[in-house]
Amino acid sequence: MTSSLIRGRPRRGASHISVRVAHALVGGVAGVVWLVLSGVVAEGEEPVGGGAARPVAGGVAQGEVGETSAADLVMPMLALVAVVVLAGYGFLRRRRRARGRTTPGGAAVQGSEPGAGELDERARALLVGADDWVRVSREELGFVEGRVGGVAGRPDAALGAEDVEPFRRVLRDAEAELAVAFRMRWQYEGGVPGEAAARRHVLAGIVGRGEEAGRLLDGQAAAFDQVRGLEAGLGGGLGEALAVAEGRFRELAGRTGVADAALRALGERYAPSATAAVAGHIEQAKDRLVFATARLNHTRQSGDLGDNERAAGHLRAAEGAIAQAAVFIDGIDRLTGELATAAAMVPAALTGSEVELAGARESPTGVAEAYADIPPGELRARVTHADLVLAVVREELTAGPYDPLDLLRRIVRGVQPVVAGRAGVLSAAALVCARGAVSGADDVVATHRAAVGDEARTQLAEARRLLAPPPTAPSGRSARQELADLLTADTLSQQAHALADQNIRTHGHPVDGPGTDAIGLAGAVLGGVLLGGEEQGGDTPASFGGPRTRGRRGGTRSP
Repeated sequence: MTSSLIRGRPRRGASHISVRVAHALVGGVAGVVWLVLSGVVAEGEEPVGGGAARPVAGGVAQGEVGETSAADLVMPMLALVAVVVLAGYGFLRRRRRARGRTTPGGAAVQGSEPGAGELDERARALLVGADDWVRVSREELGFVEGRVGGVAGRPDAALGAEDVEPFRRVLRDAEAELAVAFRMRWQYEGGVPGEAAARRHVLAGIVGRGEEAGRLLDGQAAAFDQVRGLEAGLGGGLGEALAVAEGRFRELAGRTGVADAALRALGERYAPSATAAVAGHIEQAKDRLVFATARLNHTRQSGDLGDNERAAGHLRAAEGAIAQAAVFIDGIDRLTGELATAAAMVPAALTGSEVELAGARESPTGVAEAYADIPPGELRARVTHADLVLAVVREELTAGPYDPLDLLRRIVRGVQPVVAGRAGVLSAAALVCARGAVSGADDVVATHRAAVGDEARTQLAEARRLLAPPPTAPSGRSARQELADLLTADTLSQQAHALADQNIRTHGHPVDGPGTDAIGLAGAVLGGVLLGGEEQGGDTPASFGGPRTRGRRGGTRSP
């Protein structure tokens, strides 16, 4: 049975039209031939005079009439047989074509299927592309939502919630398609399914899902532009959007100094590993804001000259840089809160761990149900290992400085093999660690879109799925299974973060040349804010939409 993850939406084909036209022509020709032959037979008969004087002639005429009637029956039968044969041939041909389709868009057809390696590369590329389309669309939609309720100094520029709801909805639909594609890729990497034909079918399904996500966003791009109204110039939608972007820019510029001071304070209080994930965030945020400053100035200059298309391109580039600067600053603020939460939870996690270990040390009759799947010898070994982990954690806690998230993570991992659900604090601790790891990895992808590949994104998507199970998921998971899922999400996020960092190092500096980074151009290209060719420095800003529309109004080199 075909999995619901793989099934797609087949498109209607138009090949049956030519078959039907051929059928109609054959039927028409057969009808004409029948009428002509009947007329020829009628003209070939000799007239016979009336009266009883020629009875033999009358008998001959009756024979000819019988022969003509037989001929009249033979021709329609031949025409009917020909039509039936052609119809059967067309039906079988259509069945073979339908059987060869494997994706929502008919990506693979028998007789013209790409090789397995080519299909795999296409699936990987579409995962990266679709993830970027969704991320960029979400960013630009956020700026449009900033006009809901009014713009400072321009209350008449307000948009209603109903104006942006269609785009929120299509973005959710595209995100759903992308989530299914990532889930399929994760299962594929895990060896599911195992048969070669089925694995090709999964790859084709990933391609179909990615294309569908892009199609959904492309379908709303024109309406999105109409709501933004950037072509109206500084006196219309462009001026309103520019006011929103400049307001967010000023807010971030003020927060940057505060975040810098907070980061230095964290470095003095905790171990270096505690802030390693946000090392360089301040510098990168400033880099994006420098780029945004230049693009905001270009937006106003182009708008004053009446070149609204160029102004729109500059504005979109500025918005993308502002959004990524916010990611860097928000990351520092979020880590500050996470470290404070983890530091407060460490003593409680130690106490909860002792409760779990005390239960595991009880007599077998008292814990038979909770540990029925663990042999007594192995259970004792697990308890001993957990004791050692907790002893090391206590030592580091008193010695200081320490990394609160690291200590919390080690406590949970050390005790998880003997957890029976007695202490809920361990699940809460695992949730804090997993959420922080997912957010940190997502920040890296969001701010380095041009460099991060499909493997890191796939692991991050699976971690996100484990972190937020669907509402319909069964609620009867054991405490041990719930904790295991959270730890898996934490591990996958850390691996995704490491893979993304490796991709960035491999990618290298996107723009070379004297003075090219004076206005933050390199960071904008690396972050995917600009889509132009790297060898040219890039000049096309990313925008709401899919593959056909995401580079519209892109400055001097817009497609």
